[in-house]
Amino acid sequence: MKAHDPAPLVCLASASDRRRELLAQIGVPHVVSAAHIDEALLTGERAADYVVRMACAKALAVRERGMALPVLAADTTVVVDEILCGKPADEGESLAMLERLSGRTHQVLTAVALAAHGAVSLRLSASEVRFRSLSRAECTAYWRTGEPRDKAGGYAVQGRAAVFIEHLNGSYSGVMGLPLFETAELLREAGVPYWRHGARAGA
Repeated sequence: MKAHDPAPLVCLASASDRRRELLAQIGVPHVVSAAHIDEALLTGERAADYVVRMACAKALAVRERGMALPVLAADTTVVVDEILCGKPADEGESLAMLERLSGRTHQVLTAVALAAHGAVSLRLSASEVRFRSLSRAECTAYWRTGEPRDKAGGYAVQGRAAVFIEHLNGSYSGVMGLPLFETAELLREAGVPYWRHGARAGA
């Protein structure tokens, strides 16, 4: 942080630029300490249970490293045909995901956790997104932009994939990766203010 930046109020347990920008949008000065945890899906685990478990585990992992600030963490997944679509490992997986989403409605789940005052509080955001029909050629072209590589479901709602989205019902910020309504509720309940003058993305 620079000398004139406001003192951080929370630690964001994510290296995601999108989450940093969203937290800055609601005026919450913060620092970043990415969590590194096992993100494997458990046998028979439901999508909602998975994202809640991941968000909680990320918050606790950073808190247990000795972070004194409240720790905010989130986890996002895309669900279609009861299949969880995480970050594509390669072009083939990216194309398969986009072809599965093409011309259909899918669900985006984002869980948010806040480790503060000796406890972890949780919220879950669920949104529905409908894609228009996509051609194989544009799915390939989209992969080659580099944008899908680190995105749940293999697309970024705020990026080039905006041209794919016919309809969105729910939380735009939740689809981006940090639902701001739920995040603000957690912060408010923990006594952490938002709308701080001069707040911007943490370092």
